[in-house]
Amino acid sequence: MKVKTVVINSRDHSQAPYLRGIMIRSLLDAGMNFEDALSMAAEVREQAADKESVTTTQLRKAVVALLKKSNQSDILKRYSAPVVAPSRIVVHSRSGSISAFSRGRHIRYLQSSGVRLDDAERITSMLYEQMLSAGTEGISTCQLGYLTYLCLKDELGAQAAKQYLAWSEYQRSNRPLLLLICGAVGSGKSSITTEIAHRLDIVRTQSTDMLREVMRTIFPKKLLPVLHCSSFDAWNTIPVQDKKKRSKDLLIADGYRSQAELLSVACEAVMLRAIRENSPMILEGVHAYPELVKKLPRKSDAIVAHVTLAVLGKQELRGRLRGRGVDEPLRQARRYLHKFDSIWRLQSFLVSEAERNDTPVIPNDDKEAAIFQIIGVVNAEVDRHFSGTAQDIFGDVVKRAQRQNKDWRSILPQLVKQVVT
Repeated sequence: MKVKTVVINSRDHSQAPYLRGIMIRSLLDAGMNFEDALSMAAEVREQAADKESVTTTQLRKAVVALLKKSNQSDILKRYSAPVVAPSRIVVHSRSGSISAFSRGRHIRYLQSSGVRLDDAERITSMLYEQMLSAGTEGISTCQLGYLTYLCLKDELGAQAAKQYLAWSEYQRSNRPLLLLICGAVGSGKSSITTEIAHRLDIVRTQSTDMLREVMRTIFPKKLLPVLHCSSFDAWNTIPVQDKKKRSKDLLIADGYRSQAELLSVACEAVMLRAIRENSPMILEGVHAYPELVKKLPRKSDAIVAHVTLAVLGKQELRGRLRGRGVDEPLRQARRYLHKFDSIWRLQSFLVSEAERNDTPVIPNDDKEAAIFQIIGVVNAEVDRHFSGTAQDIFGDVVKRAQRQNKDWRSILPQLVKQVVT
């Protein structure tokens, strides 16, 4: 029967069973591929197989010896660098909960404040490496937030730092955020909504198409025929005399308004519930039109942002509708193409309505650029509602740092000495 080796932490003398996964992760972090990391961890495990206990220092020396033996100098350098750093950096929240610092989560938070992905990755890497080199074991959310703010100010400028400050203040405010994304068929509302919900950490999304489907089960076609048509076909059901004498643009607009007005009751209900529950929400769909915002209570403390997505090239929109046959039944894609003229006219109406209501129109010819623009609209609305200072957001951390009068790299070691317990 093999001895179960216990690993003794050389710092605090705590004990834990030997787990190859921890060693593999440290080798992966140093740049080794998974197969080699797995093989090396197994070799180290074999060396310690007959020992009852082994220290983390002994394990590290064994890994260093194997790296030298295999002439992997680059990996050896990266593996040896964070000797003074703990295996993870613990982040302490204001509520008392703790979690490991996550680079992915930090990058996403920066993106939600309007920082571009490549800049967000660079800023996060700088902060993480600096914390490792300072031997940071624990840091509070206020300390991390203020260091991020200072780093942004140094690296990207005052405007980026200001946007981050406004977003941080919003996150602590417990105020609901409502984002409305309008657009015609093929404009990319659903895929854009999914990505933005992920980046802004919004778990509640609602499609107006789904609300329409629910209402269709309640109201039969004979009672409300306009509800049972597509938004670009609703004009066929409205009782208008001498349709031939009216322009098709006006007919499509009237049909859309009739259908959107019916759905506004359900849309208003889900928005009001989000406000009552202080829960951020995205409402997306062709019926998320500007008039909905006017139906919200004026005294509501919700932050409301509204955009209209559009594909401004006819051939590009036609190509997207043709491509929908891959994800949806081909017959549905053909139907959209057959009705392309009506879809194009409806999009033109939605764009004109957006401009009339000062709603930003976001061209969706580049998905990443469109997402960045929409997040920018959200940040602008957040910034309009808040005016806090760094000290308002991050508290006494700011006072202690300002007394040192140094840059964020220099103040980090002293700042994180006061670890939250």
